[in-house]
Amino acid sequence: MTPGLPAAIFLGLLGFIEPCTVGSSVLFVKYLQGKSAAEVKLETIVFAGTRAFVLGGLGVVAALAGRAILPYQRAFWIALGLLYGLVGALYLSGHQRVLTRRLGPKLGRAPSAAAVGLLFGLNIPACATPLLAVLFAANLGSANITRGFWTMGMFGLALSFPLVLAVYSARARDGLIRLASYSDRVPRLTGGLLIVLGAWSIFTAVSPSL
Repeated sequence: MTPGLPAAIFLGLLGFIEPCTVGSSVLFVKYLQGKSAAEVKLETIVFAGTRAFVLGGLGVVAALAGRAILPYQRAFWIALGLLYGLVGALYLSGHQRVLTRRLGPKLGRAPSAAAVGLLFGLNIPACATPLLAVLFAANLGSANITRGFWTMGMFGLALSFPLVLAVYSARARDGLIRLASYSDRVPRLTGGLLIVLGAWSIFTAVSPSL
């Protein structure tokens, strides 16, 4: 019942274009301005790789914890469906901010280029945390370690990938700045998607074929 890689990637891209995520991404692009090509490459690779690896590790933790609830998977998937629906309703009503909280260290001064990249990589924007939470809960219900790592890791990679493109392409960089003006429309799309996922989770849980 865990969303597959395409769904995880799509959720990561949605997380990327959430309003506060776009803002932090523009900050990162501006931070890199004036640096050498080697510094840009280093910090971008560390940024994307660290975020993907850390979130992949969270997926493994969720899957390991989920093994304890395998006998209760039907009930858990129903609860997960209700969670998806609740979060989706909050997005559609414009109240998703009650769920948002920035994860990881605050961005600030660091002693080296690699340390700066690490800080950006570990910092999860507040707007993306509800999507991260529902994907984590889905992996908790799956108890599949391999799937947990790859789905959460690809979510993290998708959360960073457009920014990586922006770092290496002036056209993509301009597109990122333009995207910031449309990001306030994303929560409704996110809310609708989560409600659909919630209905799918509940339907799967009550299906006789399970």
